[in-house]
Amino acid sequence: MIASLKWLQNYVDISIPVQELVTRLTMAGLEVEAVRNLDAQLQQVVTVRVESIEPHPKADRLHLCQVADDQRTYRVVCGAPNLQVGKVVPLALPGARLADGEILKAVEIRGEMSQGMLCSQRELGLGDDADGVWLLAPDTPVGIPVAQVMGDGDVIIDIGITPNRGDCLSIIGIAREISAICGSPLRYPDIALSEGDADIGSLSSVTVDDPVGCPRYAARIVQGVKISGSPAWLRQKLEAVGIRSINNIVDVTNFILMEMGQPLHAFDFDRLAENRIVVRRAGEGERFTTLDAVERVLFADTLLICDGRNPVAIAGIMGGLDSEIKADTTRVLIESAYFQPQCIRRSSKKLGLRTESSFRFERGVDPAGLVRALDRAAQLMVEVAGGEIARGRIDVYPHPIEPPVLRLRVDRTNRLLGTRLKSSQMAEVLRRIEMQVKETDSNCLEVVPPLFRPDITREVDLAEEIARLVGYDKVPVTAPQAAVEAASFDPHLRARQEVKFLLQGAAFFEVLNYSFIAEESIQRLRLPVGDPRLSPVRLMNPLSEEQAVMRTSLVPGLLETVRYNFDHGNDDLRIFELSKVFSAIGGADLPEERHQLVGAMAGRLIPDPLYGGREEVGYVDVKGTAESILSMFYLEGVAFAVDEAAPYLDPKMMASVYCKGEYLGCLGRVHPEVEEAFDLKRAVYLFEFDFDRLFNLRSSRPLFRPLPKFPSVTRDMAIVVDAAVRVQEPLDYILELKEPLLELVDVFDVFKSEQLGAGKRSIGYRLVYRAADRNLTDEEVNAVHQRLVDKVLGKFGATLR
Repeated sequence: MIASLKWLQNYVDISIPVQELVTRLTMAGLEVEAVRNLDAQLQQVVTVRVESIEPHPKADRLHLCQVADDQRTYRVVCGAPNLQVGKVVPLALPGARLADGEILKAVEIRGEMSQGMLCSQRELGLGDDADGVWLLAPDTPVGIPVAQVMGDGDVIIDIGITPNRGDCLSIIGIAREISAICGSPLRYPDIALSEGDADIGSLSSVTVDDPVGCPRYAARIVQGVKISGSPAWLRQKLEAVGIRSINNIVDVTNFILMEMGQPLHAFDFDRLAENRIVVRRAGEGERFTTLDAVERVLFADTLLICDGRNPVAIAGIMGGLDSEIKADTTRVLIESAYFQPQCIRRSSKKLGLRTESSFRFERGVDPAGLVRALDRAAQLMVEVAGGEIARGRIDVYPHPIEPPVLRLRVDRTNRLLGTRLKSSQMAEVLRRIEMQVKETDSNCLEVVPPLFRPDITREVDLAEEIARLVGYDKVPVTAPQAAVEAASFDPHLRARQEVKFLLQGAAFFEVLNYSFIAEESIQRLRLPVGDPRLSPVRLMNPLSEEQAVMRTSLVPGLLETVRYNFDHGNDDLRIFELSKVFSAIGGADLPEERHQLVGAMAGRLIPDPLYGGREEVGYVDVKGTAESILSMFYLEGVAFAVDEAAPYLDPKMMASVYCKGEYLGCLGRVHPEVEEAFDLKRAVYLFEFDFDRLFNLRSSRPLFRPLPKFPSVTRDMAIVVDAAVRVQEPLDYILELKEPLLELVDVFDVFKSEQLGAGKRSIGYRLVYRAADRNLTDEEVNAVHQRLVDKVLGKFGATLR
């Protein structure tokens, strides 16, 4: 919001220096982004009249211009397309400082000397118009500084307005804040209308078909106007805030826009079919040509202002080409309305059309102040264009908007702010910004905020207003009082940390992947139809198809990471991820979240070995890692089995892990089809565990176990069995016999040979015996061992090797 200090002083007395005013506005929440002293900035920019324009001899798009003030003539090179002989324009002389900070110098352009620069509004920092040279009013005196044209000694203040403060998108809105900050009374402009005999009801009517999109619509008619240029005072006001003067009628609507923050629209009344207004929604695909001569395709939720037959404006955004004010206009219908902010914001975004009007309607204008703005506009139009105001006004307001009634507790507000203000002090602060305040008791205020402050809806909003107007620097600084306590022990978190430490000690690196993945990556795992992992939770508004669903497994993300490393030359990998997966639950709003642990191994067993071989990782390495993880939880009854629980693993080199019949996870080599689907160029080995299930099945950790007092006795048993017999089966059978002296059973050898026979293999088991109360004799051990051997041979039809 650009504000002129001279314009502000019409409504409030400003007795403090500009720099102090800027600081206090910023501290009150209205951040001042720039301050420009026009008197100092524009002294080296003078008004001149264009006397001649000739083509540049060495440049097709440049011209040689003769411009003159009342004393001398200047030769200037210019390429502006709107330059015309006889026009009054600003000339920046050598030494002038432009808006971008550049100090102008006399320069030679394509062999021709330019003694200055003809400037646009943007180049002087006085507006956004950069389409050509700034054409000043024809009656502007030449040879005077532009600062004098704008008003001697004026200061332009550029204020950044936050989206919730639409009330400050006007000169009076800024003046109201200055009044509250400085304690000076606010002066509203005097409005006195002299109406004619013609009644507006006999001239026109307004029908609002959509009272939700347009809760209030008011109109006045001014007859007998004469379109011409605006008087100097009106041009200077608009130009000071960067608005180009057009004609006296349009300039009045722009003046009210900036003065009161109420967008108005002036229609040529005689160009309105049936001389009436209808407010309705557009039809889907309806076409309309706006003032900028662009035909636009409208949407079904676009609000339109229509006459008796056709649309004449897009409500709150831009008028139509056919109803604009022209040189022959004699009767004007002034529109002053309140449109639903969401409706205007949605239409402006869809149409890609942003205007000063839509910028204010999107933030909410004052529904109670639009009639005052309408009357002010009618008064000024008669003042600058002549004519007569029709008697009365049209005001369609079927459902008046009521402001909220808020309760402000003094003690709670003081606790929030850390202040010790009395209720009377709070009431006085709120009344400064035109809130109605009633003291119900010593600790409570009843507050009704004005309708131009739609952002005030809660008690805490009132507290914020008090803080910023009293001054944030007046709020005492106190140290927060908070008890410092140690976080409660989380065994699940501790278990996760210990697993991570274990894997990091085994040369694994932890990776963190996105929780959102592509649905296609889950389908690459060869999961059977009906597997719940194929029914992930879908995001309503995903950033891309690569992040469209929530992961039901960590495996796809880990394999994508493996491929990324392979593609970048890192072939020797040991990585893991311990994080959450998300499973959809029918009828539930939120998915089930479970922790899963997945690791991958690939490449050489020892990357870049200084000594030794170049062995590749294999099944035994991934199984050893998995066993190390299982040992951390002291699980009882762990068993490995070959089944189809993990279809993404190679059935020839995989195992599923169970504990007491409950599935814990799997390990093995990635299935060749999955390797191809993920474009993995070499073998990858995985282990995958349901971490929450591991944690729930954990056994208590033994803190101390006495060392055995008596020695152990070891015996080996090498049996020849069918190749179909798994190594685990005889081992489990031996343990099931529960021999009291048997302490440990382990596998020490698996051997195949033609001498054993076709379809046969030898498995060697090492059995450790020990008694807790005595030394064992060879005879005692041999008897027990022979008994176990006989049972195993009989059970599996085996022979000793």
